Amino acid sequence: MLKLLHKKILLSIALAAIIYLAFIIYADYQKIIQSFSRFNWWLMPALLALSLGNYFTRFLKWQYYLKLIKVSLKILDSLAIFLSGLVMSVTPGKMGELLKSYLVKQVNSTSISKTAPIVFAERITDFLALTLLAVLGAYYFNYGKVIAIIILGIIIIGIIILTNRKIFEIIIHLASKINFLKKHVQKIQNIYDSSSTLLSIFPLISMTILSAFSWGLEGLGYYLVISNFNSGFNLLWSLFSYSFATIVGAISMLPGGLGVTEGSLTLMSVQQGLSQNDATASTFIIRVVTLWFAVLIGAIGLMIYQRKFGKEISFEND
Repeated sequence: MLKLLHKKILLSIALAAIIYLAFIIYADYQKIIQSFSRFNWWLMPALLALSLGNYFTRFLKWQYYLKLIKVSLKILDSLAIFLSGLVMSVTPGKMGELLKSYLVKQVNSTSISKTAPIVFAERITDFLALTLLAVLGAYYFNYGKVIAIIILGIIIIGIIILTNRKIFEIIIHLASKINFLKKHVQKIQNIYDSSSTLLSIFPLISMTILSAFSWGLEGLGYYLVISNFNSGFNLLWSLFSYSFATIVGAISMLPGGLGVTEGSLTLMSVQQGLSQNDATASTFIIRVVTLWFAVLIGAIGLMIYQRKFGKEISFEND
């Protein structure tokens, strides 16, 4: 399994290298180097600390969800599993973080179908928080309103489908009539039970607020980066553009939103008066301290997990 993970990560890195090379060629690499030379690299500890704050806040959400569906893990084991999931940040929509459910099963034999909805709930509350920030910014700055509203509508419809018992009963009824799905009815039941608990009103609202704070930390990091090149950028615009670009990258279903997120961040900052070269440099920097830093932390978490439990990661049938 590790070989497969390594292969996927290496493919994502290769894709990123090609995309970033294209950005550099388009923007003029010599001028980009000049932009990097003007960046205050003493900001890096603060930027990395903000990203760590994002991961820590999301870990609190992970812990809350585990408690909500009554899954017991030692705090350090839970942390190692959560951090291991970060290595999958370069998968489409970060859904590769389902790896966490497999790791939980290996530790305490909890059914994957019981904990997998946690990953969906994490993504839904993340997307909902980012989209709400994007919608507010879209109306305030009169930018991308239609896209933001459509995405918000899709998320709300998805939540209704995942938590409405009548819809679920229809799904179960149909599944029981299909030979291929008959044997998975109990798993579908487990998924619904967990999803309906995780996405009930209080957890949905509270975790969306926590997600908004969590991603706001990285938005603040983007503000520190971009204002280093142009002091005319304000915090509200930085939060909006970071949220908007992250959502657009996520719905592209490309690994880590590669290319789409970078392109959106660069385009939006250029439209606000930043030079193409400074915009490209700021985009590279924020993606290193958010996306690629997460992958590095995830790789470390995965090594810690393997060292503690001393076994290969294998995807067994659940």
